[in-house]
Amino acid sequence: MSCLGNVIWFIFGGLYGWLAWMLAGILWSITIIGIPIGLQCFKIASMSLAPFGKEVVYEHTNTSFLLNVLWIFLSGFWLAVGHLVSAVLLCLTIVGIPFAGQSLKLAQLSFMPFGAKIVRS
Repeated sequence: MSCLGNVIWFIFGGLYGWLAWMLAGILWSITIIGIPIGLQCFKIASMSLAPFGKEVVYEHTNTSFLLNVLWIFLSGFWLAVGHLVSAVLLCLTIVGIPFAGQSLKLAQLSFMPFGAKIVRS
């Protein structure tokens, strides 16, 4: 079922989320200091493309807290807003509610991407 969910997700909004995360990753990777942040964006972009069958596990450290605070002000807020708008639009139909749940999972990940590990469920 996760394969079918990922195909439908790709058609109805997964591509846009993937493009947003890839753009953020490319912009962060322009500087040498931003490369680790860009790499995390690329990891999350792969989840944004196919979120079904994947879970997020958080492991907080002091470094991840500082990076998350910086991230929220520079990129995370706008990515989270995009995922929240997507979730609201997907909730307009009953069929879209499971997809809205995935979009909300990505919105939370948009606020706290550092210290997060993506695992298969």
